[in-house]
Parts: sequence; structure tokens; C-alpha cells
Amino acid sequence: MPEGDSVYRLAARLRQVDGALVQDGELRGGPAAGLRLGGRRVVGHATHGKHLLTRFDDDTTLHTHLRMQGSWTITSAGRRLPTRAAADARVRLRLDDGRTVWGLSLPVVEHLATRDEPRVLGHLGPDLLHDPFDVAEASRRLQAAADTTIRTALLDQRVVAGLGNLWVNELCFLRGRYPSTPAAAVDADALLALARRMLLHSATTPEAYQVTTGRRGKGQRHWVVGRAGRPCLRCGTTVRAEDHLDVAGSPPRRSWWCPRCQPERAAA
Repeated sequence: MPEGDSVYRLAARLRQVDGALVQDGELRGGPAAGLRLGGRRVVGHATHGKHLLTRFDDDTTLHTHLRMQGSWTITSAGRRLPTRAAADARVRLRLDDGRTVWGLSLPVVEHLATRDEPRVLGHLGPDLLHDPFDVAEASRRLQAAADTTIRTALLDQRVVAGLGNLWVNELCFLRGRYPSTPAAAVDADALLALARRMLLHSATTPEAYQVTTGRRGKGQRHWVVGRAGRPCLRCGTTVRAEDHLDVAGSPPRRSWWCPRCQPERAAA
């Protein structure tokens, strides 16, 4: 599932085309659909949370977001995408070395001046994968969300950027917190420190990608996520699950927890 570590790894993969000249290409989605991109040189890729920024040498940026369905792929010279996949392309960049970069099924495609990046990113909280990470500001925002639950606060990208449903559930388990614990009752600094360590490890260690238990065997990669009705890997208690509507108008998301390791009432 696309979370901050997913997009961080994607940007690292796309950096193989940094410095390449776009021979021809276009946007096939978003407000600027039809915009020709030929003649620009790719100068870099950056991320903020789940947002990807592709920067060009004419001081413009392509801002995209995967949400749940988007992806990127690169075809080598002389190779083509399958017809069905090509129909889902929202970005096409054919490079001067013959490779082509494709953005597929992207729900957000926006072309803007690089100086205007804060317009699309300014509402986001500090990125857990940025160096330095502004832990003081993230902690302040988390504490300001005291009237909501910890799972809802952590999923809110305006509080801290990069966490998705998988990481929020696993973090709650590792901190021994019931997902619906009030945010005010949580040690914000300790939670954010653990979140950064886990996300950074997942983003930069190939064999550790979204593995939270340290075990890579089938059914053992996660402490609670996807384990409803199965025994907790730590204590053997049956893991429970429940769907939550965190944001009005969005599909419900599931939380998983161990009733013993994450009691509904715990010491502060």
C-alpha cells in the first residue's frame, strides 16, 4: 500500500532518469492535460509524505500523488507498455536515450512553477523521512489534535506526513496503545521517534520494506495488520479488527489491535 516509505523508494528509483532530456511526452490527466513536455530536462525527484515532485530545468515541477491506485514504470528503448496499461497513462516522458517514463492511473497530476510547490504542500505536516525531521513541530501538531483519537491524528497528513494505515496500526501496537486512545493521552515525542525509525528503516533497507516484526515469513511480517481472528505474535491473544470512518466522504479504514497488548484503558 502506498505510504511515505513507498513514495520515498519510488523517488529513489526514478532518480535513474535525473539529467535526461525529455524528447517528447505529455500530460494525459489533470488540469493541464495535453501539455507537451518535450525539450525539458529532468533535474531531480523529491517527496513530501505521499507526494512526488518531478522537477525540470525550466523551473517547473510535476506534482503527482499515487493515492491507492497510481504507479510509475520505466520502459527501456524499443519496448512498449501493454495496450491496456498504456490506456491508463496520465504522464508520458520519452527520454533522449530511448527510455520512456510512464505515470499510470495517477489521480493527481499537476504542473506548476517550482517556486509554487508550497501552494500544494504547505498544508502538510513535517515529513518523517526528511533530514532534519522537525520533531518539535510534529509534536506540537499532534498535541493540538488532542480532541481526536491517536489513529485519526496520525493518519491526518496535516499533523505529520508519511504515515498510512499500515504504519499507524503497527505503531499503536508497538507503543501499546489502543487505536482509539485520545491523542492527548499519548507520549507524542516517543511515538514520533519510533515512527521515524521504522519508516526510515523501511524506506532505505530493501529486505525490510514494510516489515515491522523483523520476520519475513508468510503471515509474520506485521504484528497486527491483516491478522484479525489470529493469535497475537507476542502474547497469543486473538487480534481484533474494526472499520473506522476517519474522514467524512472517504472509504472506511480498518484498525487492528491486540486486546491484551493494547488495552482500551492504559496508564498514561
